Amino acid sequence: MAKPSVMLILEGTYPFNGGGVSTWAHHLCNKVSDVDFKLYSINASFEKEPKYKLSDNISEVIQVPLWTPDEPYDYISYGEEYYKTVAKKEWTNDEIVEQKFIPLFKGLLEFIYSDDQNMEDLDIIFHQLWFYFEDYDYKETIRSRHVWTTYRDTLAKFIIGERNPDASLIDITIGLRWIYRFLIPLAIVNIPKVDVAHLTLSGFPVIPALIANYKYGTKIMLTEHGVFIRERLLAISNSEYPYFLKSLLIRFSEAIARLAYYKADVIVSVTTFNQKWEKWYGADPKKFKIIYNGIDPDIFRPGPKPSHLKDIPTVVAVARVFELKDILTMIGSCAVVKRTFPKVQYLVYGDDQAVPEYTKECLELIKELDLMENFKFMGPRSDPQNIFLEGDLSILTSISEGFPYTVIESLGCGIPVVSTEVGGVKEALDESCGFTCKPKDVEGIGEAVTKLLLDENLRKTMGKNAREKVLKNFTLNKFVSEYEDVYQDIMKSKKVQPKRTKIGDLL
Repeated sequence: MAKPSVMLILEGTYPFNGGGVSTWAHHLCNKVSDVDFKLYSINASFEKEPKYKLSDNISEVIQVPLWTPDEPYDYISYGEEYYKTVAKKEWTNDEIVEQKFIPLFKGLLEFIYSDDQNMEDLDIIFHQLWFYFEDYDYKETIRSRHVWTTYRDTLAKFIIGERNPDASLIDITIGLRWIYRFLIPLAIVNIPKVDVAHLTLSGFPVIPALIANYKYGTKIMLTEHGVFIRERLLAISNSEYPYFLKSLLIRFSEAIARLAYYKADVIVSVTTFNQKWEKWYGADPKKFKIIYNGIDPDIFRPGPKPSHLKDIPTVVAVARVFELKDILTMIGSCAVVKRTFPKVQYLVYGDDQAVPEYTKECLELIKELDLMENFKFMGPRSDPQNIFLEGDLSILTSISEGFPYTVIESLGCGIPVVSTEVGGVKEALDESCGFTCKPKDVEGIGEAVTKLLLDENLRKTMGKNAREKVLKNFTLNKFVSEYEDVYQDIMKSKKVQPKRTKIGDLL
């Protein structure tokens, strides 16, 4: 009997990049038994080698680079015969685009800017887009003059004019380029036949899950880590994009998030915090389930502090250096702690070259606050279980999180945590094993760190409580067992037969 098959759909994470979602995915693919995993990995550019050693449970890796100069087909073969690829280009002419694609494209744009959105209508639009791209070429279609004029005229009707007189030609052009990139997975129509399409965010990676659903009746499952739409809204609001581009990004992202919730048969959250946002964007609470992240307590366990740091007050962090982790606030808290502990060491482990301009801003602040001897970027390391043992406590200053592994990994090692109160942090971290503070509260975070460094007995008590909390609630065995149950349940539910409605029947 064949194993149940799951297509795990990821963006910018496993298996080519690190981070919390990658840790989660690696645990899932290594530990969940009797499942054939196929990875659908969406990345900015083409990645040559996985960062992780892949489990034998993974039978296939499909990589889709979104922001390369050319289409994914120019880098990777997706199993489509050469003659069919060539034929698609030959069949795709202005007349075909005008007759068959433009009504769908116009419908998509009008939906994005509509204030009365029925997700069934958007589902039908994507179903027909997939149906179209089975026969016609993606690049030849989008570069058609009909696409540009339809895009220009439709947007003029909705937002260019009195509401936004400053929309420039370059802004409008960038908007169409974004749409081109976001929809590239529609070009990859050769999706493997699987029992479950498992999404790891409620964003544009829903497209391959939709194709599997349309083509094979595949069930869709969503695990929400950090809430995609919340993090997208944070990023857009902090950006310097003009109004037109912000509006386009927000509206398109919100529509896609709602569609992901609408199409998912099961919505698993790593924290109850996520469910407030999911309900706000139309998700049915009957689909909800909570599965907390888990760690191996035999790996993340208490141990001695390294001798070279034994008498040095030390704060450790495991974090990629970019805006959502708010390293600037972490640096500011170090300055607060330095008032009491002049030799304090903040050691930050993680990729500090992911966003070079942000790292530069951090280094400038370190110099400005005279923390060159106190705050240090240590680069990435593959042994977080040893990193946490270097600290008297660990710190997390994010402005957005799901259910962060760094918190439960630190707790598993018996190391108390000072963290911002974001996402599901408070579901892992309470007053028995650490402190939570408001995001961007430099003084409050610094004072909490200082309090722990001053009181060795408090640190020991919190460390003991932290370990006990992990053993009771956040073990890898519990995590694996709960996902195995969800996969079994979703595969037992009735499968919907795929429909192949002709485009003309819906226009």
